[in-house]
Formats: sequence, structure tokens, C-alpha cells
Amino acid sequence: MVQLANETERAAKRATRAAFGATLAELAGEGLPVVAVDADLSGSTTTKKLADAGYPERLFNCGIAEQNMVDVAAGLAITGHVAYTGSFAVFGTGRAYDQIRNTVCYSNLDVKIAPTHAGISVGPDGGSHQMLEDISLMRGLPNMRVLVPADYAAARAALRLAAATPGPVYVRMGRASVPAVYADGVELELGRAYVLREGADATVVACGVEVEQSLKAAEALAAEGVDVEVIDAFSVKPLDEETVLASVRKTGRVVVAEEHSVHGGLGSAVAEVLARRLPAPAEFVGMRDAFGKSGEFEELLDYFGLGSGAIVEAVKRVMGR
Repeated sequence: MVQLANETERAAKRATRAAFGATLAELAGEGLPVVAVDADLSGSTTTKKLADAGYPERLFNCGIAEQNMVDVAAGLAITGHVAYTGSFAVFGTGRAYDQIRNTVCYSNLDVKIAPTHAGISVGPDGGSHQMLEDISLMRGLPNMRVLVPADYAAARAALRLAAATPGPVYVRMGRASVPAVYADGVELELGRAYVLREGADATVVACGVEVEQSLKAAEALAAEGVDVEVIDAFSVKPLDEETVLASVRKTGRVVVAEEHSVHGGLGSAVAEVLARRLPAPAEFVGMRDAFGKSGEFEELLDYFGLGSGAIVEAVKRVMGR
């Protein structure tokens, strides 16, 4: 089992995006040919930290031109670089989807699509900027791998893993500061899911900020005598089918929680596995065919039914089936 954060680490909230530029600077210092290509958001995405660390020649600002950003990254990959793109998720995946599909994935180039500000954690920026369909978009692309880190340490691990994985990788990061789940320096693997809490009554599979919410839900349910197993599906594609199936065989039921649309994301991936290999009662916590709204992250979690309370209710529903 991977090492989880202690109470001191959990209290020091950090955003997953904060790991981006700092990790790129680390990789550059280790001799890897990493570059960052941003769309005029290098302060917000934190790719500016790569330049500030002494590598200004490795940061390329394409201006507000996300499609061009992806194509520039593709060109840099062809010349032997490991190219990371920045921008916000709504622009870095949606506006540049054609270039990601036909330039990066079709040619299987060493480009890492790593936007920040995904999900409703963008908060006050509102529904136009709250990207809730990106996992679905990226998961459907041939050659693309999809990583959704739960906290700062997992984001750092995901970015390092992306550098070590040839070909396209999607790393989804957020704006909001969140509690630590993993200990600093944790190393995570492509195609692995992690059992963070063992249980016998129900399985909760989560990714991103919903991992912390799922652990909170498990604590609340434990007080009511319900024993919940919590799995972090850090690698959404490829999904660790065996870990998910082993848990569902034990508990007999599953809840999937994600800060994303219920259409096409982690919930769909888990449902596909169950349909093929182990039909079981399932419930899904996510955005239900809706755009986001402006508000603070925590209040939006409750408003849209993505908080720990919604996971508790989903577990109770699935146990009654």
C-alpha cells in the first residue's frame, strides 16, 4: 500500500496545479528534455516556475492560441523534447481537441496535455470555465492515457510519470487548494488504482477531489456501522480493472464519484468493466448533464451533489439494491 499523508500534511492544503511548474523544474534539473508550452496563462498554470528556476528557454508562450499551443508542442516533441501544454482545461482540451486528436494522438507524439482549472473547483469563474467533459474527451482518444491526481503529491507523481511514459498523456489538475491524501514524494503507477481504505459493505471508486470526499464519506458511514472500501482510480485510462473487480467481488456493490459529468468519465469506465466482467449494483456521483455555476468550491460541491454527503446517500441507495 502507498504511504498516505499524516495529519500535519493533510492540514497543509495545496492545489494540484501548484505541482506543475515546480515538477517541470525538477525534471529539467534531472536532465530531462522537458519544455512547457502555454497559452498566456503561465502564472495561473504555474509553468512560469520552469522559467524562474533558470530555464527560460524552455517555456514557450503562444498567447491566447490554444490550437497553436498544441501544434507547437507537437513540433517540439518531434525534435526530441518532452512537451507539456498548459492553459485551463476548458480551453486546453475543448478548444484544441482537433489538434490533440489529429496531430498528437494520431502520430502518437510525446506531448503531455496537462491543463489546470478543471472541474467546478474553478469556482467563481462560472460555468463557461468549469470543464466537466474533459476526461470523456481525452479518454476516448486512441493512444491517450488519462491521469487524475487527488492532491499535490499525486499531481507531482502524475507529471513525473507522464515524462517517463512515451506518447500522449493527459494530466488533469485543479485550481482549489485541497487536503493531502498521499505523503509527499509518493510514487504512483500508470494503470494502477489504490485501495486507500479497506471495507466489506460497499466499494467507492473515486478520482481527483472526490477521493478526499469519499474518505470523508467512509468515516461518516463507519459511525453508522457501514464498512466502505475506498479506491483512488488515479489512472482512469488505463483503468486498473483487477483492483476494482477484486473489491466489488468482496462488497457486491459500487459507487463511483468524480468531479466530472456522469457521461463518459470514470463512472462510464467502471460501468463498462462491470458490464463485461462482473455485473453489480452501481450508483454514480457526478455532474448530471449540467453546466456549472459561479460560486465557491465547497458550496458548489454541495449544490451539485458532489460532496461527502452525496456519496453517503449513494452508498445507502446501492446497499438497498
